[in-house]
Amino acid sequence: MDAWNDEAMKQFQSLLETLDEQHKNTFQNMHQGYPRETLVRFLKARDGNVPKAHKMLIDCLQWRVENEIDNVLARPIPADSYRNVRDSQLIGMSGYTKEGLPVIAVGVGLSTYGKVSDKYYVQSHIQMNEYRDRVILPTATKNHGRYIGTCVKVLDMTGLRLSALNQMKLLTSISTIDDLNYPEKTDTYYIVNAPYVFSACWKVVKPLLQERTRKKVQVLQGCGREELLKVMDYASLPHFCKDSSKLTKHNATMNAENCYSLDHVFHKQLYNYMKQQAMIMESISQIKQDSFYVELPETDPDDARIVKTIEIEFRKVESKNGLNNSLNGVTVKDEENY
Repeated sequence: MDAWNDEAMKQFQSLLETLDEQHKNTFQNMHQGYPRETLVRFLKARDGNVPKAHKMLIDCLQWRVENEIDNVLARPIPADSYRNVRDSQLIGMSGYTKEGLPVIAVGVGLSTYGKVSDKYYVQSHIQMNEYRDRVILPTATKNHGRYIGTCVKVLDMTGLRLSALNQMKLLTSISTIDDLNYPEKTDTYYIVNAPYVFSACWKVVKPLLQERTRKKVQVLQGCGREELLKVMDYASLPHFCKDSSKLTKHNATMNAENCYSLDHVFHKQLYNYMKQQAMIMESISQIKQDSFYVELPETDPDDARIVKTIEIEFRKVESKNGLNNSLNGVTVKDEENY
């Protein structure tokens, strides 16, 4: 059964007729004028099973109400902490595909975390999700004259090491928040600069993923520039996919081109937007916004199994490299040469 067929949609819509006012309001913030397309996402996430999709949506709406997600963009992280977040949680938006989908870049391998409390990393991630869904995607929809409800992500694996396991709990929690509350928001995941440790893990993890997720993942050669240029213009490539010889050496300009940097136009616009929303909220309520906190969700059993598999494979690779070091008495060669 197609997740979006008319009969399933009618059933789903009828189940939502009893929503109370609070849940209706947060649902409007979610769908931004496209309720049907939003329901389709939840149906896809539950393989067209209407009761399961309905429960998933109701749980999501309750999560939004309990954690005041509708107001999260009016609660900017303190400036010093936000800079630390941006320096260690490497994510940004570099442009759009030729079809108008936002291009989100993620520095998986070089993100270090640990500079601030985990709550700020979670808060920042949710704020970027909400800004994408309430500002970026509606603007793209308007500009292209057709509905645009997903993005593409370019995941840079440069620097991926065993130390990444130290942040696995936080990363799994963030992933679970996305799976449960922002399903089917990514059209394609492009993996670039993948070292040997990723390749080894991917062979084992790939069969554990759901088919619809596997189909979204494309592992590209090197920085993936040639393949990515088929779906986006050069200007929209993340900085780590561009020809480094063409990048200017002037620090201020380099920071502006680095889509992770606070000096990049995307992060400037995002943070300014949040400060403006905070001022509006305070003028309406005359109460300064308090801190934001989301209780981390329980890890899905399937996700826990994947995480455990990743950990085992990482340690196998590390052990193998350590053995090669001791036998050869030299530094293990660059992982990319394997």
